[in-house]
Amino acid sequence: MDRQRIINVQADADKNVANTDAINAALYGKSPDDPDSILGRVLAKYPEVRSLKGGEAKDMEESIPAIIGGMLLVMILIYALLAIPFKSYLQPLIVISIIPFGIGGAIYGHFITFQDLSLLSLLGIIAMAGVVVNDSLVLVERINRLRSEGMSLFEAVHVGGSQRFRAIILTSITTFAGLAPILLERSLQAQFLIPMATSLAFGVLFATFITLLLVPCAYLILEDFKALMNRWWRGFTRQG
Repeated sequence: MDRQRIINVQADADKNVANTDAINAALYGKSPDDPDSILGRVLAKYPEVRSLKGGEAKDMEESIPAIIGGMLLVMILIYALLAIPFKSYLQPLIVISIIPFGIGGAIYGHFITFQDLSLLSLLGIIAMAGVVVNDSLVLVERINRLRSEGMSLFEAVHVGGSQRFRAIILTSITTFAGLAPILLERSLQAQFLIPMATSLAFGVLFATFITLLLVPCAYLILEDFKALMNRWWRGFTRQG
């Protein structure tokens, strides 16, 4: 390139015995000029040398901003689609609040299966976000219907959770079971899909149990907050 000498340094890491994130951190550091990194020490010794990142490290660096933007777009679309049938600006937040716990479950799934987070893991997390909202959606929708039939707030939450318990549990277990063959596959062709399946399977499974606890509590807290704000507003208008 421009009559300059180019040296390509390539290596394949065995992910069963090596951590690619740790290798990249040791090689590149926080920046190419990081004096504590291997590449930083080389550039400090030979200032005329320029480096270009490639391979999986380059793909991750270029893709993460786009993935983060896609995740934000997904959450906005989910919120908009839920706000219309719920006829509420606050209840969709209850459903969306389960997504961070699903992300935690996906990360923990990589930890217990001794996998590193990769680009496909992040794509699996985006797919997981669209799946885990289903459990919260059916639960909130059932509670709203019971309340519209005249049931009290606490009773509607209790009965709605009991009636949707089996559906939520079975949906998540069958999803995890359907992904289990991919997780257990050890062929070279399946290694490409395992990180994505891990994010989806463990994210859905972990979010399920959080849904059964968090969503009813969040629903009650939201209704208490709305009642408090209504009392404050009535008191304010009377004083005015």
